[in-house]
Amino acid sequence: MTFGKIDYINMLPLHVYLKRASLQNAFKHSISYKQNYPAVLNAKLKKRQIDAAYISSIASTYKSFRTINSGIVAKKSVKSVIIKKGVYAKDPHSATSNVLAKVLGLEGKVTIGDSALKLYIENPSKYIDMGAAWYNKEHLPFVFARLSVNAHYGFFKKIADDFKKQKIFIPQYILEDYAQKRGVSKTAIKEYLKLITYDIDAKARFGLNRFLRAARLLKMQNQPHL
Repeated sequence: MTFGKIDYINMLPLHVYLKRASLQNAFKHSISYKQNYPAVLNAKLKKRQIDAAYISSIASTYKSFRTINSGIVAKKSVKSVIIKKGVYAKDPHSATSNVLAKVLGLEGKVTIGDSALKLYIENPSKYIDMGAAWYNKEHLPFVFARLSVNAHYGFFKKIADDFKKQKIFIPQYILEDYAQKRGVSKTAIKEYLKLITYDIDAKARFGLNRFLRAARLLKMQNQPHL
C-alpha cells in the first residue's frame, strides 16, 4: 500500500497521527518516499503509481477515483492560498487554486503552501486570501484537497475516520523543526492550523459541489464553439 504525502504545514497533524498510529512500519516508511506537491500527486494517482493521496479537489473528480470525506478544508480564511495582484501567473503546484482564482474573478500571481503562508504573514496587505474571498462570496467552507483512493479503500477510510476523531498534539521539537525550515514561527503555525479542518462535512460538501459546478461552467464557457 502506498500513500502520497503533501509535505505542507497544513498536513502536519496527519503526519504526526500516522507516525503514532499502529500501522505497519513498511507503510510508514514508504510515506516519506512518496511525498510531493499536490499537482504531482494528482498525476501519480491518475497513473496508479500510488494508492491514495490528498489531492487537489478539482482533480479528485477523476472517474476512476473513490473519494473519502476527509480533506484540507478552510473554514473561512486560509492564509496559505493567496493571489498577488499584478501579472497573471499560475502556481504549478495546485490545480484547484488556479481554477479558484478564475471562479472568483481574480487575476494575479497565485501562490500556495508554506511559501504562501510566509508571504501572507509577512505582508498581508499585498495579497488576497482566496479562502476568505470564497467565504465572503459563498458563505461556505472551501475544500482545497480531498482524500482520493485507487485501492485499499477500506484501509484508507479507517485511517481517515480515526484521524478526524483525534485531537492531535504536535510536539515542540516538530514545531521547532518546521518553524526553522519554513521560516514561520511556532505561534504562527499553531494559529494557522486553527483555520483548517480535515472533515468534509455536509456544509463543506455543499461548498465543494458549488465550486465544482462553477469550474465546469467556466470550462464550458472557455471551450471554442464548433
